[in-house]
Amino acid sequence: MALHTHHPHKLKKHILSLIRACTCINHLQQIHAHAIITSPSPPSSSYHAIITTILTGLLHLPTTSIHYAKLLFNHLYNPSIYHLNSIIRAMAHSPSPCNAITFFTSHMHTHRPNHYTFQFLLKALSLSSSLSLSLSVGFQLHSFAYKLGMVSYTFFNNGLIHLYSLCGHVFIARQLFNEMGQRDEVSYSSMINGYVKSGELGSALDLFKDMPELGSPSAWTAILVGYSDNGDLGSARKFFDEMPEKDVVAWNAMVSGYTQNGLYAEAIFFFREMQKVQNLKPNATTMATILSACAGLGALDTGKWTHAYIERKGMKLDAFLGSALVDMYSKCGEVELGLQVFTGLKQRKNLCAWNAMINGLAIHGRAAQALEFFKQLRKEGIEKPDQITFIGVLSACSHGGFIDQGRAHFYNTMKIYGVKPIVEHYACMVDLLGRSGFLDEAEEVIRNMVIKPDIVVWRALLGGCRLYKNVQIGERVIAHMEAHSSGDYVLLSNIYASAGRWVDVSRVRKMMQESGIKKVPGWSSIEFGNVIHEFVSGDKTHPRYGEIYEKLDELKRKLKKEGYLAETGMVLYDIEEEEKEEALGHHSEKLAIGLGLISTPPGSTLRIVKNLRVCSDCHSVTKLISLIYGREIVVRDRIRFHHFNYGTCSCKDYW
Repeated sequence: MALHTHHPHKLKKHILSLIRACTCINHLQQIHAHAIITSPSPPSSSYHAIITTILTGLLHLPTTSIHYAKLLFNHLYNPSIYHLNSIIRAMAHSPSPCNAITFFTSHMHTHRPNHYTFQFLLKALSLSSSLSLSLSVGFQLHSFAYKLGMVSYTFFNNGLIHLYSLCGHVFIARQLFNEMGQRDEVSYSSMINGYVKSGELGSALDLFKDMPELGSPSAWTAILVGYSDNGDLGSARKFFDEMPEKDVVAWNAMVSGYTQNGLYAEAIFFFREMQKVQNLKPNATTMATILSACAGLGALDTGKWTHAYIERKGMKLDAFLGSALVDMYSKCGEVELGLQVFTGLKQRKNLCAWNAMINGLAIHGRAAQALEFFKQLRKEGIEKPDQITFIGVLSACSHGGFIDQGRAHFYNTMKIYGVKPIVEHYACMVDLLGRSGFLDEAEEVIRNMVIKPDIVVWRALLGGCRLYKNVQIGERVIAHMEAHSSGDYVLLSNIYASAGRWVDVSRVRKMMQESGIKKVPGWSSIEFGNVIHEFVSGDKTHPRYGEIYEKLDELKRKLKKEGYLAETGMVLYDIEEEEKEEALGHHSEKLAIGLGLISTPPGSTLRIVKNLRVCSDCHSVTKLISLIYGREIVVRDRIRFHHFNYGTCSCKDYW
């Protein structure tokens, strides 16, 4: 960076042009150092002009040093409101936006704020993590602006409407909206967004209909988001089709709506339709949502394609997308690929990435490794563990059977970090104790809960009762539960069936019928060739069902040669043993495995997704299939992943 010239005017002009061309802080600091060395004492107007330009250049860099900017500001001769606003604006978009408020209050007596000052301060408040602080300061700014006669500015009122709505005070926002002398599209969009976020979709629609002409794209999108968030995807799709302009936010709203409502295949289909639109570029939000859909569906091939798409389009693999990739690979059965992505993030890891990795390892039964990652997180001390972290930690302890570590983390470590237990933590702890046979202690944990136990906590204990055939505690659990699903009755039926109490099994079935509760059908899916095939128990709807059943008959003969005996206790009805074996033989995951065996190359991995917990009979059979056919079979059930290989399972028969 050459700064050598003998003519002062030319030197100043040369330096100013260099500043405008700078792309990093180091270059600006070199120019600053040269200006200090070569400037006379006291500093000339040329020096102050250079410092002013350096400050302006610094605040327009992609990454700004706020500390350095403040030092420059303090060395300016008679800094203007423009300089003050520039730093406030930079602070508002920094990781600590509330620092903009502190900086403003320390200089408000020496600089009269203008409408830009208030605009940047409102932005800082809207980005703050503390809504109560934002609301309190927002009221003060509103009052201050009123005294200065600035409340007539439309954009200032728009900022207030957005802030009040964000803080949950939609009534105040609407009052301000009604009092505005002039409204623009942003005014309407801000108010409509406020109604949508507060769940008042009807009010949002009424205001939308009052908008001049067709309304702004942001207003259309706000209504679309409202429909999606309410799960009314039919109305959302109709509204989307009527939109005159569809930007990436509108498309993202539809993709997100399908994903959030569990319609993962529809979300992926919609994304593919999105790619056909010219001049429309999916952004990081789009890709993270699609990765979430792939995770929910267990669609590894589509997830890998999405990862390749991100790289091909040159998208930045930051902590946001990195966390989504780690989560996707973990939930699609490829936790090793998740580890590769996590390791590649290096210094860009945030707590979301750590949580995704710890939880991913936990559901794959790699409990010791998950706890080692938690230890590493604590050692680095950069990110503080939160409630999600401890769900993964306690889940790892549960899947690994680490009783002592689970107790230590639940009773001690969480307190160290000030993490208050939530129902998920209690559910993990009850599950850990219940599956380890400590049913009385698990029941005691529920009795001592500081929050009301929900259905998930009771079900965790009921699952332990099923495992250890404890009818007495199982009946107490059912008596305590305020709401029942088919799964609760099925668990109780399992407990009675395992004890041979068929009269009680029939009684539970009758209770289900009288209550109008139907058993949620178990389903399993398998993906190959970018196509997902789904099955329910005894399914005969698949085009190749004849071949599948032939394969299962062949499998049945081979299993008997290996000494397999069907675990008929898993069948709840008091029917003949031969009929029970037939019912077990056509469980949905076995049908999915049968299709996989006849449709994929020998030796290739089969990946199955199941909506319920895998039964012990299917677990035993899948171990033998992996041995007989030399296949790795990865099964993701409602609880965890099972990696079957050479006749063994990664869960070590503990699930």
